[in-house]
Amino acid sequence: MKETMTGRQRILRTLEGKPVDRVPIDLGCHFSTGISGFAYHNLRKYLGLNTDHIEMIDMTQLLARVDADVCRRFHVDTVLLNPPWQSPQRWNPRGEYVFDIPDTIEPVLHPDGKWTIDGDGPRMTLLPGGFFFEGGWANFYGLPPEERLSLFARRARRLREEADLFTMYMGYSAFFDGLDFACDMITDPEDCMELNRRRLERQIADFDRMNRAMGRDVDCIEVNADLGSQNDLLCRPDDFLEICAPFLRGFCRHVHETSDIKIFMHSCGAISRALPMIVDCGVDIINPVQISARGMEPEKLKREFGGKITFWGGGCETQHILCRGTPDEVRRNVAELMRVFKPGGRFVFNQVHNIMGDVPPENIAAMLDAAYENAFYED
Repeated sequence: MKETMTGRQRILRTLEGKPVDRVPIDLGCHFSTGISGFAYHNLRKYLGLNTDHIEMIDMTQLLARVDADVCRRFHVDTVLLNPPWQSPQRWNPRGEYVFDIPDTIEPVLHPDGKWTIDGDGPRMTLLPGGFFFEGGWANFYGLPPEERLSLFARRARRLREEADLFTMYMGYSAFFDGLDFACDMITDPEDCMELNRRRLERQIADFDRMNRAMGRDVDCIEVNADLGSQNDLLCRPDDFLEICAPFLRGFCRHVHETSDIKIFMHSCGAISRALPMIVDCGVDIINPVQISARGMEPEKLKREFGGKITFWGGGCETQHILCRGTPDEVRRNVAELMRVFKPGGRFVFNQVHNIMGDVPPENIAAMLDAAYENAFYED
C-alpha cells in the first residue's frame, strides 16, 4: 500500500471524518501519548540508534522527546510542540541512563537512592528504581508567561515550515479538578460554579493570546480532566452536566468560532457515561481511550460514538499486554483493536496512555510495526 498524504493532512482529514490513506499514528504528541525516557533509551539501543542525547521533555512523568529518526522508522504523523530546553544539563539517575534535562532544576540524590527536586511547586520525588517523579509539575522552562508563549510560538512556526506534521498546544482545563472537586460539587455547588465561571474567563483570554501568537501554526489544543476511575466516573453525571459541561461547552464554542483549531480532551478511566456530554460540548478528540476500564469496551465505544468523536488511543492495551505480553501477543492485540476502531475512520493510533519505563523494547517495536501494517484502507 502507498501513502498519499502528509501526517498533518492525514490527521486533519481523520478528525473531519473524511477518507484517508491509512490510520494516523501518534507517539509523543501529548504528555499522555508518549514514552518513558527509560523505555525510549532501551528502544533506541534495540534499534541500533544513538542514545547519547535523549531529552527528558516531561520532568514529572520522565517522558522523552521522540526524535525524528524514530518517528520516521515507525511512520509517526505527529510532533511534540514543546520546545527543547534552552540550556540542557546531563543527568544520570542510575545505571546506563543519561538524559538531557533543563538547567532550571537541581535533582538531589539522597543516601537511600531516591532523587528529589525542589522548585516553585511541591517537592518532586523519584523513588529508587522508579520511572517517574511524584509531586507535580513545575515551571521547568523558568520563564514568565509572555516569554514562554513567545518561545512556543517560534517553535510552532519552525515546525510548520520544516515538516507537515500535526501538533498541539497543551495546558487547558476541562473544568473538572478530580475527586476533591467532585466532593465540592455535592457540598458547595455554587462555589464550584463560580470557580468555573472565573476559569472560563481566564481560559478564553489565555486561548486568545495563544491564538494570536501561533494559531496558524498549531492544529489542536488540549483540555484536561481525569473524570474516571477504573470502574466509573469520579463524579455524578448530573453534577458534571450542571457544573462542568456548560463551561466546557462555552470554551469549545469560543475556540471553534474564532479559529480552525481542534480540541483534544484527555480523560483517563471509565468515562463512557460522560461521553455523550463531552460530545455535546463540542470536543473533537478523546484520549487515551482506556479500553480496560469498565464500560469502555472497544466495540461499544465504536458503535455508540464512532461517528461523533475521534478516538485517539485505545490501539494497544497497556495495563496487561504491552507491558507483560510477548511481541506476538502485542501484534495480535493491535490487529484486533485496529479491526474494531479503523472502519469509518475517526481513529488515531496510540497505545492507552504513556509507554512505561519497564516495557520491553521488542514489544514497543512490535506494537508500532503492527499499527502500520494494519493501518491502510483499501482503495
